[in-house]
Amino acid sequence: MFTGIIESVGVIKDLKKELQNLHITIACNFTNELKIDQSVAHNGVCLTVVHISGNEYTVTAIEETLSKTNLKQLQVNDYVNLERAMKLGDRLDGHMVQGHVDQTAICTDITYEEGSWKFTFQYDASLNNITIEKGSITVNGVSLTVVDSEKDSFSVAIIPYTFEHTNFKNFIKGSTEVNLEFDVIGKYVTRLMGLN
Repeated sequence: MFTGIIESVGVIKDLKKELQNLHITIACNFTNELKIDQSVAHNGVCLTVVHISGNEYTVTAIEETLSKTNLKQLQVNDYVNLERAMKLGDRLDGHMVQGHVDQTAICTDITYEEGSWKFTFQYDASLNNITIEKGSITVNGVSLTVVDSEKDSFSVAIIPYTFEHTNFKNFIKGSTEVNLEFDVIGKYVTRLMGLN
């Protein structure tokens, strides 16, 4: 489990394809604290550390993960939001995040609003995922509150700290694809109501 509070922004150092798998090597400031088999969320995708060397570590994404997330578009020198799994007894500053991406979305608008930024995202509504105003959403692993909610889109407000300490500052309107994890409680309610 994760909280959606990003610890660090890592840099992609190497990408190696092996059959249907992609081995991703990342450099970050907490590599020396990692252990093999540890879970780390990468843009909201929970992956297992399989190798550590110096300040770099490697994780492996399988075809199922690549097909449903933006990890398939990674390139060397790209930035990824990173969070280690939460510890029992820690404060839950964001919300309950599983590290299981539901689908991707495209950033359709970025507006500077005198001290903060408003980001709008559009997603495929046919998958029956929903947002609600003031509800929780995870975008590239970041726990956020929905500002505007439509059937196939939503907006979030980004404060300067989040903008500077995540890869949101690298988003490009109209082209950046992001990973979405919808609120787990909302997903259960949707299933119980027969909407999904």
